[in-house]
Amino acid sequence: MRSPHDGTPEEEADDSRGDGRAARRNCPGAIAGTIGIDARAPEPMSERRALSHVRICDFTGQLAGAGATKFLAAFGAQVIRIEDPVRQGRWDILRGASPFVDRRRGIDLGGAFNNHNVEKLGITLNLKTERGRELLARLVRISDVVSENFASGVMDRLGFGWERLREIRPDVIYVSNSGFGATGPYQRFKTWGPIVQAISGLTFTSGLPGEEPAGWGYSYMDHTGGYVMAIAILMALYHRARTGEGQWVDMACTEAGATLTGPAILDWTVNHRPTRRPGMPDSNRNAWPPMAPHGVYPARGDDRWVAIACRDDADWRAFTDVVGLPFTRDPRFANLAGRIAAQDDLDRDVASWTRERDAADTARDLVAAGVPASVVARPEERIDHDPCTSSWGLWPEVEHAAMGRVRVDGLPVHLERTDWSMTRGAPCLGEHNDYVLGELLGVGTDERAQLRADGVI
Repeated sequence: MRSPHDGTPEEEADDSRGDGRAARRNCPGAIAGTIGIDARAPEPMSERRALSHVRICDFTGQLAGAGATKFLAAFGAQVIRIEDPVRQGRWDILRGASPFVDRRRGIDLGGAFNNHNVEKLGITLNLKTERGRELLARLVRISDVVSENFASGVMDRLGFGWERLREIRPDVIYVSNSGFGATGPYQRFKTWGPIVQAISGLTFTSGLPGEEPAGWGYSYMDHTGGYVMAIAILMALYHRARTGEGQWVDMACTEAGATLTGPAILDWTVNHRPTRRPGMPDSNRNAWPPMAPHGVYPARGDDRWVAIACRDDADWRAFTDVVGLPFTRDPRFANLAGRIAAQDDLDRDVASWTRERDAADTARDLVAAGVPASVVARPEERIDHDPCTSSWGLWPEVEHAAMGRVRVDGLPVHLERTDWSMTRGAPCLGEHNDYVLGELLGVGTDERAQLRADGVI
């Protein structure tokens, strides 16, 4: 964790965190047609989209913030990203960062940035200038939501903290997402996803017996932080729709992470048992409720694996019918209590069977018998060769002004009547200055040219 300091918004951006199609092929109840928006000249949002009445003035970055507004943009909200022209948009460290679609490199070619910012508009404003701050105030005045995931206090230093925002628009919704929230003894500390996971207790519960806490190898709380932030925005919008009241929604990603440790906290509170104790934790096994065998087992071939879960004795009997080897008749394994008590030996015996078989064959045979099982899919298999994923439309193609057509992550939900849509890639730096300043704020062509000359945009 970094020490608190006063720095630029770029330095203090907080990552604590942290084809979506209207029509689904081969899926019943789909809506015909998609709603396309040209990357250079945005059109008014269709009323068919669930959030087409919402405009968001967006300072979010990375994933825990940008992921939240990506959800809302896909459902029709007009999300307008604010970026700094002087720092070339580097408030968000993913802009211009890998992965890339080809050999080209540049501030507009970052693959992760594109993935997290599809369907959004993008403008540049130099908030160190009086004119830039004036334009931002005008944008806030016509926006329903102001969203950010800077470290606590950054928006105040920019001159647009809560008091200023509600002075500009009394019913505005302001959602701030930081590692520790805007109050409390840790408010000035800055975090990233793995730090949030560690402090919240999630990392402590992950790993193998006798080994150090492992975590997940990526910023799990970036994703979860984005989901929680999206829910927070929607709840505040619902409240305003009922009462007419805006409000400040203060979110702490560390607290969001702590809510995910419920079973472990309950075990300690009620039984005084820490998660890390002899034989625990084992991230392949299931303790709540207990199941055995339950894990990921080796299969024939290089780095091939199969997941198996026997939920109860009925599953175990079906499993033994498929396997048919002597170890399945071991009296220790006849009931769940015995299998749990001898789980090390059970896992070793199951692995000796799966290791000699093709993972797909094992999964197919077990599923046919009613036992939950699956191949541990590699990215290519899941993305390119899984017919269910294709039918769901989880990897839509969007049109990016610089990269061309490229696949992005869709959303894992479909609404029958007001589904999400992703057709437009993330904005290039300042791509929509003319549209937002001209069409929405009424700034004329000559004045926009002067703003560029003066370094305001």
